[in-house]
Amino acid sequence: MGFMLDKVVPWGRSYYEYVSMFNLTNKDLSLRFLGCGDGPAAFNSMLTKRGGSVVSVDPIYVFNTTQIRSRVAETYETVIAQMRKNQDDYVWENIPSVEQLGKIRMSAMEDFFSDFSVGKQNGRYVAGELPSLPFESKQFDIAVSSHFLFLYSAHLSVEFHIQTLQEMLRVAHEIRIFPLLALDGASSPYLKSVNEYFLVKGLSVNTIRVPYEFQRDGNEMLVIKSV
Repeated sequence: MGFMLDKVVPWGRSYYEYVSMFNLTNKDLSLRFLGCGDGPAAFNSMLTKRGGSVVSVDPIYVFNTTQIRSRVAETYETVIAQMRKNQDDYVWENIPSVEQLGKIRMSAMEDFFSDFSVGKQNGRYVAGELPSLPFESKQFDIAVSSHFLFLYSAHLSVEFHIQTLQEMLRVAHEIRIFPLLALDGASSPYLKSVNEYFLVKGLSVNTIRVPYEFQRDGNEMLVIKSV
């Protein structure tokens, strides 16, 4: 059975959220990027407009703009209602309200929609699903992934996490993962095992605080790279 659009809830983050989540410097932004599980985020569109080099991979890209937009419309109110219900789990500073959150995320997704067809033709949006990536070894300088690994620790095994991180490290010199919390707001139970696994392999493994916190206490990323 192929990937089913009605099983996902597309939710795209803004370019500036990516910059903050992954603590990206101007030097970083000049490198070759891979975004894993980007969904309808604005990072690819906006970095491309700024002259950057970026490819996004996600199973949702097998569908077209109209199909993805329709799924966003179907699920948007459910997402917003869930955010209102769980407001205490979030920090409402840079994003002051649920209503403003909706506007920010819809604006980001509109940036994606306006770019997706052309970007897909140009090879910047690639349909693919972790833990297998359709790219050459070390094709990218930095691979990033947000709100997938660790966040869904209750649904994805530690073996899946390690296999996915190994694959990201195969195609990129450095990987950055954000956040390190599970959905319940606690630190992922897999973080210690993942750190130990890659340290034994002689890689540099660091937890770094970033200038972004929306999910309460979710202000750290994992960085793994060659020494």
